[in-house]
Amino acid sequence: MWTAYWTTAPRKGELRAEPAREPGPGEALVRALRSGVSRGTELLVHRGEVPPEVAATMRAPFQAGDLPGPVKYGYLSVGVVEAGPADLVGRRVFCLHPHQDRYVVPVPALVPVPDDVPSDRAVLAGTVETAVNALWDAAPRLGDRVAVVGAGMVGGSVAALLRTFPLDRLELVDVNPARAALADALGVTWRHPDDAAGECDLVVHCSASEAGLARGLELLGEEGELVEMSWYGTRAPRVPLGGGFHARRLSIRASQVGAVAAARRARRTPVDRLALALRLLADPAFDAFLTGRAPFAELPATMAALADDPTALCQVVTYPEGD
Repeated sequence: MWTAYWTTAPRKGELRAEPAREPGPGEALVRALRSGVSRGTELLVHRGEVPPEVAATMRAPFQAGDLPGPVKYGYLSVGVVEAGPADLVGRRVFCLHPHQDRYVVPVPALVPVPDDVPSDRAVLAGTVETAVNALWDAAPRLGDRVAVVGAGMVGGSVAALLRTFPLDRLELVDVNPARAALADALGVTWRHPDDAAGECDLVVHCSASEAGLARGLELLGEEGELVEMSWYGTRAPRVPLGGGFHARRLSIRASQVGAVAAARRARRTPVDRLALALRLLADPAFDAFLTGRAPFAELPATMAALADDPTALCQVVTYPEGD
């Protein structure tokens, strides 16, 4: 038998057994080494806050059950291939699979983890992939003045990638002073929203808060653009479109990882994008996002604790045979 984590009701989850099976043609058997808990969508699922009208579009690739639950949900898994194509057996792979100790998936769903990327750090691939897509959408230019509002996993990952760009200014903006430590680890400037610099060419908004969105618009210069990455769940934030919004010809554009950004869609597949994210994770600075580690057997209690912990970033889940 295999074991998987299921969300059974708002703020409740449990480990459930399910039958093991051998891989068929075109499939591979993966033994999990690590998985990661996404603070964004996954905790919305845990809290039962996914709106019914978007439940179908929010399905994870290997989800079982339907939202709001019971549902097997998750998408940050790193494992080793135990059976399947000869060129993959024994190799570490990343898969957009829920928390489960062993699973069978189609071979194209697996992306090899580079040798220079540790398994703990590799669970960030899904988040970094989201950040890559955002930058393909945002298209920052040489000498731009950029603010990233919201220093969670996604916002921090965007800033981590942007720090390698030839920008004139980059600020990571968050109300939580504890996020200054993350900014320091990444080598970028942290600012409280009250102290952030204005006249930005580009703002990437990731705070999932009404106040953060309003402040992001305030930080834009004339004809600047805000790229909205936040997922609000059942909340309906007010957007300040009065004042100088029209006079300054500001723009708001959505970015979402479900499809490759239009600017790259003709030349990149989702697998290409995920492979790029894994290569980028060779940078040890991303270890700053790994703020907790707990065994798979304790995942129900860990999820409950994370739901009420605003300081955590990525929770790494370890498996009995993971080392």
